[in-house]
Amino acid sequence: MSEMEVLKERSEIDPQYQWDLTPMYRDDAAWEADFATMDERIQGLSAFAGTLKDAVSIGAYLDASTDFIRKLSNLYGYASLRRSEDTRAEAGQSMYARVTAKYAQALATMSFAEPEILSLPEEMLKAIVEDEQLADHKFTMENLLRQKPHTLSAPEEKVLATLSEALGAPAEIADNLQDADMVFDTVQDGNGNTVEVTGSNYITLQMSTDRTLRKNAFQSYYKGYRQHINTFASSYAGAVKAATAEAALRHYDSSRAMSMAGENIPAEVYDNLIATVRKHMPAMYRYVALRKKILGVEDLHYYDVYAPLVEEVKVHYTYKQAQQMVLDAVAPLGEDYCALVRQAFADRWVDVYPNKGKSGGAYSSGTYDSNPYILTNYTGTLDSVSTLAHEMGHSMHTWHSNRHQPPQYADYTLFVAEVASTVNENLLIEQLLEKEQDPKMRLYLLNQYLENFKGTVYRQAMFAEFERDAHAMAERGEALDPSTLNALYKRLVEDYFGPELVMDEEVQYEWARIPHFYRPFYVYKYATGYSTAVALSEGILKEGQPAVQRYREFLSMGGSAYPLDELRHAGVDLATPAPVDAALEKFERILDDAEATLAKLQ
Repeated sequence: MSEMEVLKERSEIDPQYQWDLTPMYRDDAAWEADFATMDERIQGLSAFAGTLKDAVSIGAYLDASTDFIRKLSNLYGYASLRRSEDTRAEAGQSMYARVTAKYAQALATMSFAEPEILSLPEEMLKAIVEDEQLADHKFTMENLLRQKPHTLSAPEEKVLATLSEALGAPAEIADNLQDADMVFDTVQDGNGNTVEVTGSNYITLQMSTDRTLRKNAFQSYYKGYRQHINTFASSYAGAVKAATAEAALRHYDSSRAMSMAGENIPAEVYDNLIATVRKHMPAMYRYVALRKKILGVEDLHYYDVYAPLVEEVKVHYTYKQAQQMVLDAVAPLGEDYCALVRQAFADRWVDVYPNKGKSGGAYSSGTYDSNPYILTNYTGTLDSVSTLAHEMGHSMHTWHSNRHQPPQYADYTLFVAEVASTVNENLLIEQLLEKEQDPKMRLYLLNQYLENFKGTVYRQAMFAEFERDAHAMAERGEALDPSTLNALYKRLVEDYFGPELVMDEEVQYEWARIPHFYRPFYVYKYATGYSTAVALSEGILKEGQPAVQRYREFLSMGGSAYPLDELRHAGVDLATPAPVDAALEKFERILDDAEATLAKLQ
């Protein structure tokens, strides 16, 4: 049986393919020792309450809280990584639960600060912002002043902070249900072999050339979700209600306005994205029709939308090959960038292969003091290689920001978070296409490129519409029950995939498996980020050093400016529809290439 079909226990995975967390904490005991100091540190912060009257006292508090968050982040980061290794293991679960509770306690304790500062007279606040003694925190203070109309009184903020852990319960419920409790029926492939279906291998199974396997896995997977759809609907409705309630309390027009205000993103960016993607829907329908034609199927089903367009091409890349492919792809970004990527591989930043209980998907996660670690579930597909390049982009962004910014400005916002990752993905695919002359392999690669656009621009815009409409329903007092959510999702799939797609009954349950919905109004940033990355990667390849320089400066900015300003520094203005328009025009050119390449094969 293949690696994909049988999951190993974590203890059976070679340590060289596991991340090395010892630079964070020598072992769990060292973590426990550090954790034991948190209560005293929290008490130290509470002593500032009632003292924040001038630049000196506010500066002292901001220094102390920055240092505290830095230390607490190390604890949280380590616990989160340990939990991801095996979500069934009690040690990781316990550490994660306790540090999450401690985070909530700390937030509650610190909740006095912003309302206390903002209660000062506006003229005094403006003078404090300009005070040289607060120079290291000037942007923080400017941003805080901007939020003044939406900041509640100290007691109200404390109540909200105290409730933060409870309000996060819906996401925890959905995560645990998906990662630890749900078991899917095993299925048979076209040859009668038994194949295990899991959360981590489902997408890989959907990319199989075996249509029987794709169909059976699809039906098994969504049977699991259908059986739990009431639980998922309740948990999601709870998350939406929490967001809409907080938005109302904070005097925002909507939960969307609240979510976007933190990064100072105007609503037009969201609306422009959806409107521009809908304008380019004919290209998506053209792609769906091309997919149906190439696959040679009478009816195109949802379990066909990830299938490779060239059945004969079966490519498996070893992890060593994947590492080299990533290095070759990022070569245009300079030797020092490549050296850092080599260091990441050598120092075991990456947790490579799936194992039983391991969190599904992939992510990059690190703290100011740690390596920016990467979790993947590597299976040897081109998608796995692309995921490795993607997550390495995140980690490089984190590393550059941590090295060039003080801790208070190191964290970049979610809005720019997907840019660096997608630049790496695009550089990978462009590099592979440049080398490849064989029509079959070119079509395979073009399929991957088209899939990136489909998954990251069209699909995320579809998710963005789902979120927008679901939250709007809740704000109108409408129930978010399974039938409502299922119907909304089904309608959007019909709109986005067009008339050539057969609407299988299972499609309506897909919303339940999207974890990003529990971070309200996050998914649209994938689409804007991808559009930005298309512009940046094209610039890097065509313009060379000047574009690389602007890009590297962007990577080093962290959260020291508003995200739209950071992207303007890199050379992209998302306040206009132009970047999304240009990205989808690129999609059409790739589609043209795919159609021309297909003609050579016929």
